[in-house]
Amino acid sequence: MSSPPQEDVMRPLRYSINVTLDGCCDHQAIVPDEEMHRHAAEILARADALLFGRVTYEMMETGWREYAQTGVRPDWAEPWMESFARTIDAAKKYVVSSTLERVDWNAELVRGDLGTAVRQLKEEPGNGLYVGGVTLPLALAELGLIDEYELVVHPRLAGHGPTLFAGLSKPIDLKLVGRRELASGAVAMRYEPRW
Repeated sequence: MSSPPQEDVMRPLRYSINVTLDGCCDHQAIVPDEEMHRHAAEILARADALLFGRVTYEMMETGWREYAQTGVRPDWAEPWMESFARTIDAAKKYVVSSTLERVDWNAELVRGDLGTAVRQLKEEPGNGLYVGGVTLPLALAELGLIDEYELVVHPRLAGHGPTLFAGLSKPIDLKLVGRRELASGAVAMRYEPRW
């Protein structure tokens, strides 16, 4: 893992993900509710831009783009999900991918050295960046580029994976900086690295 972020970093990179009590981060293992979606929309709204890998970008685009842009609610969606759909649709997105030829949906591709590219994004002025997914956050954690980790731990045992940060080369010590209990029993815990 490389050194901690420099003091002159203008905007933090925040990571948030839903996870079951036994560590599963498969989005299909989590039962969404209105409060969870409202919380997620608040997180996204605080960010100047979203940073996704290809898999997360394609999953989010497939799930939310048409709903937000046409107002036609998919069979699986609840009416209260519209706010989240509009928020993610409007957000600026950066997509880290070596396989995609092009992106749209208010997005641009990030190519080249991941550390250099993300440091340049962090040096731009603003409130912060948000990263989601599993694979890209592992690479960013290895590079010491994540400034805040939020785990929304749900009171459910999934009995399967995937799990977070599998393969991390060495431990990263964190300190608790915030905690929020949701009505569902889920607990959103925010951590910062102990540099």
